[in-house]
Amino acid sequence: MIRLAANLGMLWPQLPLFKRMEAAARAGFRAVEMHFPYEVPPQVIRAASQELDLVLLGINSPPGEIARGELGLAALPGRESAFKDGVGSALDYAAVAGARALHVMAGNVSQWSRASCSDVFTRNLCWAADQALTFGITLLLEPLNEANHPDYFYHTIEEAAVALRYIARPNVKLQFDTYHVGMQGGDTVGALHRHWPLIGHVQIASVPDRGEPKCSDSDIVEVMHAVDSLGYNGWIGCEYRPRDDTDAGLGWIAQLSLSTSSQ
Repeated sequence: MIRLAANLGMLWPQLPLFKRMEAAARAGFRAVEMHFPYEVPPQVIRAASQELDLVLLGINSPPGEIARGELGLAALPGRESAFKDGVGSALDYAAVAGARALHVMAGNVSQWSRASCSDVFTRNLCWAADQALTFGITLLLEPLNEANHPDYFYHTIEEAAVALRYIARPNVKLQFDTYHVGMQGGDTVGALHRHWPLIGHVQIASVPDRGEPKCSDSDIVEVMHAVDSLGYNGWIGCEYRPRDDTDAGLGWIAQLSLSTSSQ
């Protein structure tokens, strides 16, 4: 059964986080995911989730110093200590808030060699995976497409899959985002099937504008059918930028014969 989750880093962007949670529940979503909720105490997030009957799927690791263009720390040589501090704090936050997963952001790496970044990334993720085990939290790796993020550590699902083989930890999985995969070109559904055993979470958005899914988005429709046929028991994160008002744009769910209320 296809189960949809609201990504509160993207949906209802004009509202504060708690109001976004209320809006998601009002729209019928039974699960949410977040980007960087750290300004709100985790106890508040947990209490709100319980009050609104929402499952908190996951959050992102701290992005580092945005002014320096870091966008994550996992692959950045010389930032290992900051990475450990950030992930340690993020795991504590996730555990208190009730999140099940942490997307570990790799970072922009244009000033370093690929080999040095790969070595740092592997060592950092092995350490982080061991820490996450004590919390029962899954770590997610997500490549970001080259057009939007040219300096990011990895751009393709294939690169992330190679990294996973080196990390070799059962609680580290791929986050399969149809937007980033689609922006890289190629066969989105084929990539899903090829890497299915490694995938821990799925997200959707239209290509190339990252807006709401449409009936004409064949890749998204086929991906949802594929995950359903493969017996996926997780949630599909709606990580898209609304083209207009978020609530007005939710009509795509009925158009694709889906429902948030059956979650």
